[in-house]
Amino acid sequence: MTTGHDGPHDAPAITTDEGGRFVVRAGHYAVRGARGRHRVEVTDPAGDDVRFTLSLVAAAHRTDVDDELWLPQPLEVDELDGTVVVTARARSAAWQEHVVRLVCAPDALRLRLEISGQGRITDVTLGGGPMLLATGAAGTFRSGAAFDTVYSPVPSEPHAPFRPAAAAVQLGVVGDADPGRLNAVFSPPPLVVGLGRRERTPACPWYGLSVVCAVQDAAFTTVRYEPLDGAFLMRLTYEGHTAVDGRWTSPDLVLRPADGPEDTIDDHRRELEAAGWVHPAPAPPRWAREPIFCGWGAQVSDAVRLARGGDVGLPAGVPAGQDAAPSAADLATAERYDRWLGILAEHDVRPGTVVVDDRWQARYGTCEPDTSKWPDLRAWIADRHADGQRVLLWFKAWDPEGLPAELCVRTPDGRPVAVDPGNPAYLDRLGEIVHGLLSPEGLDADGFKLDFTQRAPSGSTLRAATDDATHGGVWGIAALHRLLSTIHRAAHEAKPDAVVVTQAMSPLFADVGDIVRLNDVLERDPAGRRVGVVDQLRYRAEVVRRALPHHLQDTDQWPMPNRSEWAAYAAEQTAHGIPALYYVTSIDNSDEDVRAEDLAAVAEQWRAYRRTLDS
Repeated sequence: MTTGHDGPHDAPAITTDEGGRFVVRAGHYAVRGARGRHRVEVTDPAGDDVRFTLSLVAAAHRTDVDDELWLPQPLEVDELDGTVVVTARARSAAWQEHVVRLVCAPDALRLRLEISGQGRITDVTLGGGPMLLATGAAGTFRSGAAFDTVYSPVPSEPHAPFRPAAAAVQLGVVGDADPGRLNAVFSPPPLVVGLGRRERTPACPWYGLSVVCAVQDAAFTTVRYEPLDGAFLMRLTYEGHTAVDGRWTSPDLVLRPADGPEDTIDDHRRELEAAGWVHPAPAPPRWAREPIFCGWGAQVSDAVRLARGGDVGLPAGVPAGQDAAPSAADLATAERYDRWLGILAEHDVRPGTVVVDDRWQARYGTCEPDTSKWPDLRAWIADRHADGQRVLLWFKAWDPEGLPAELCVRTPDGRPVAVDPGNPAYLDRLGEIVHGLLSPEGLDADGFKLDFTQRAPSGSTLRAATDDATHGGVWGIAALHRLLSTIHRAAHEAKPDAVVVTQAMSPLFADVGDIVRLNDVLERDPAGRRVGVVDQLRYRAEVVRRALPHHLQDTDQWPMPNRSEWAAYAAEQTAHGIPALYYVTSIDNSDEDVRAEDLAAVAEQWRAYRRTLDS
């Protein structure tokens, strides 16, 4: 007997009848089916409430042929090691052997695809796929779900943590600010969605649909919940960068009942922990809990005022060769950071950590300081240390600017599009860069704020510097983990008490970051209504608390729609994590002044927060 959701679970038991029908009963569900069918029903234990009509069709499409099935064999139902395994075999256009297994465990259902043959995988679908039946029915089959709501653990624009079950959800490491692509704010998020009913009753729990594998096997860029007409399938995008030569098994799709939507994240994390795939980094040093000043909001606010012809307290100083007003990135200068820190000090706002944001570096890929903006960045960092402050450098992940093409993922015509974590030569170069930025003989900075991790290379035509790196599966989420683990390891080798801040919220990434940042707030819900920034803060903080319960949270603070919402956000931050201040003189979106009383409120909030650190 095991324990889990809502109490103990007995091992599943099989009952059958002479008509080829079977029922598998477990503590919190039952599975019933017929050996001659390609699907089963998942019900409540009594069999009265059908929750899923689970398709036992799956697919692993190849670059050269789609994985279409025919001649499905009668289902096999066997008891094995305290579980019941339902096996579905079929002929495949892409693989020599094609087997779907549904493992009925005491507390959950696990669905996986096993194939053998040769080829490169593009997409894998679980819970559905293309098949031709003897009846003549053909095309894509899907799993039915008797739920009206899907819960997403990843921020998106529009803001919709809870959405109709007929709306898609994408989780992964590919995205940006273009329409439909802001679903990678957490990159990656926990790989789970929740399905439930708005009017939940004790008899019908929520269910988590989670993708479970070791991080090195997460060679896909995205996981997509794809609904259609009351049904769905789950799609994992490998993009032709995973080669099969022999036997291959997909990640598990785990269906598990949960007490509520957010509990699906806890269950997902526990599943990974039980498998031995979660390795939290050691607790960060005391200084990492200090309040943060990040200059990005001030950079943007000053750029807005300069564009409008306003006065930001310094000469406009349009960079040489530029006819228009400077961009926010142009304003990452020592002169401006000194001014902002001086204003804060005048109002008794004393950050323990200063983040020098985009862009202090001359080239993103090589990370040498731009001496036109930072004549002596090492000396500037030393001055911060003398004032009792630590310095984090903003680091743009994936960007190849300034690096040789042979260290990069490239287009078919040879143009670099991203760094290549599958290339040992690049990882060596990255280690040298990190050492130069953090070591005492280098700049002596204290760590990094990692950004743009959602810019993972994506596309079947892309090629890495070495074919074996790409086609060996160093792609997608697995490739991002290798990139971040290299930075994290090199940072702590260069400076043992360094801190790396990431936006990777999957439990599989617990070992590659010391703090996680909640990232940029968004604007509107699906109806076009503005979403309060405090509500977004609470939602994100809860996701992270469940996915990475041992990690500190950098609560971020950009962009803010107006002064009043900024003040409310600032007052809420310390309830969830490390307060981060982005604004000094004005609010970018509304162009309102930050007043003396606003900074006085921040100073008092920080004093109260610091008292909790010392208690």
